[in-house]
Amino acid sequence: MYYNRILETTLESLSTQFPALLITGPRQVGKTTLLKYLGGEQRTYLSLDDISVRELAKEDPKLFLRQYHPPLIIDEIQYAPELLPYLKIEIDKYKLKGAYWLTGSQHYQMMKGITESLAGRIAIINLLGFSQKERKQQVKESRSFLPDYEHHFNYSARSSIQEIYHNIWRGSMPAMVVDESIDWNVFYNSYVQTYLQRDVRDLTQVGDLRQFTRFLKACAARTGQLVNYSDLARDIDISVSTAKQWLSILEASLQVTLLQPYYSNITKRLVKTPKLYFNDTGLCAFLTGWTNPETLMNGAMAGAIFETFVIGEIIKSWMYQGKYPGLHYYRDKDGYEIDLILEYNNTLYPIEIKRSSSVRRDWGRAFNKLQRFTKSIGTGTIICLTDKSLPISDKNLAIPIDLIG
Repeated sequence: MYYNRILETTLESLSTQFPALLITGPRQVGKTTLLKYLGGEQRTYLSLDDISVRELAKEDPKLFLRQYHPPLIIDEIQYAPELLPYLKIEIDKYKLKGAYWLTGSQHYQMMKGITESLAGRIAIINLLGFSQKERKQQVKESRSFLPDYEHHFNYSARSSIQEIYHNIWRGSMPAMVVDESIDWNVFYNSYVQTYLQRDVRDLTQVGDLRQFTRFLKACAARTGQLVNYSDLARDIDISVSTAKQWLSILEASLQVTLLQPYYSNITKRLVKTPKLYFNDTGLCAFLTGWTNPETLMNGAMAGAIFETFVIGEIIKSWMYQGKYPGLHYYRDKDGYEIDLILEYNNTLYPIEIKRSSSVRRDWGRAFNKLQRFTKSIGTGTIICLTDKSLPISDKNLAIPIDLIG
């Protein structure tokens, strides 16, 4: 069964503007499925996972492109970077829009080759797992999340806390959403092994995969927290520089998001360390040992993984529309913090995330700290487990989590 993706409209539009498209993202998020669905029978599909196809692409890329004519879908392009200069020649020669659709697991070498060979000729789009709207097949209702007092007022929740934590624990990988019969533990154990063997092993920065696995678990335990490289390095018995390199691998392969702080030169009293969030909460729950949604919902990580889920949904709501606003957090040395600041059209929208159904007026007390910046301040939003949207002031609103997207 195919689940429609929000990105479909964006990809079709970009295909009329650029000769090539690249969808990049972690394994198992549906990159190939999406392109094959959109391409239908009109596009030839080639996978570089196929050894014979890969060998031809690597050893004789010119012959490869003579043998296979556009429109093409080329899957796992990172396995044959030798193709990229020849793709450029074909694109410049024929100037066909939407001729080549590519997929790849993002990492340094591939992205360097793409930017060097196909700059200005290719649209690059990231894909993660299903959003809430995609999970429920409410794609037509999706919109980029922008705090809006009028639009979000009088909204009632559609999901129970049990359903929310089931979805958080299950994760957003399409296979896990579409087929509830798939064993959660087996799926994520296999996923981690495949990620380590196929995406991490080839990177020269990683020598010991067992040690990297420990590092992966240590990062999962810190989701929603400020990154402390010294603590990470000490826990895994690696150097600080190695911890930074390995975390950059997780970020480049879109396993994690590092949310940067919002600050300017007007003050030096702001924390300037990034916050770490896993992009798939199911993977995060697996790595930290939560074996069912009930223990996760009542456990020590319930708040952090709820915040991780909300951040991920907001990111997807923009990413899947092909848009990338400024996303930051705020924390100063006086103890005031704001979980997320969404910057759009020169306006700062403060967002707090609370794992609670009882709304408190003091939740937005740090929002006025943004007045120190020379930007407009938009509607402040508390995303929580409330049953319906509730005003907490004339500019701030508490909303249910399932309104996002």
